[in-house]
Amino acid sequence: MPFKFEKLLVWQKAADLSERVNEIVKKFPKDEMYVLTSQFKRAADSISLNIAEGSTGQSNAEFNRFLGYALRSDVEVVGCLHLAKRRKYINDEEFQEHYKFCEELLVMINGLRKTLNR
Repeated sequence: MPFKFEKLLVWQKAADLSERVNEIVKKFPKDEMYVLTSQFKRAADSISLNIAEGSTGQSNAEFNRFLGYALRSDVEVVGCLHLAKRRKYINDEEFQEHYKFCEELLVMINGLRKTLNR
């Protein structure tokens, strides 16, 4: 693996979240395609993409800035989960499973940010 981000567990988990979201939205109605489906997928993809972009040999401060974007995108995914649940596109069990995954990712991103700030 030639790129630094590929070795990061936080990036791997973020990429896993993108795959999870991609599976979730397949059940959404077609009229959500350009609304919640699109927003949900973009937010999930943004997490791993910001981690990758921020890791490209820039300063720790710059990487930290990109991790902040990733963190906010993770929270956006949680917001999408809430909307999906309210609209009854996912059930309580699915919501809890993915919510927990987002929480774990949030902890990992914050942990990396703390490491960079030392």
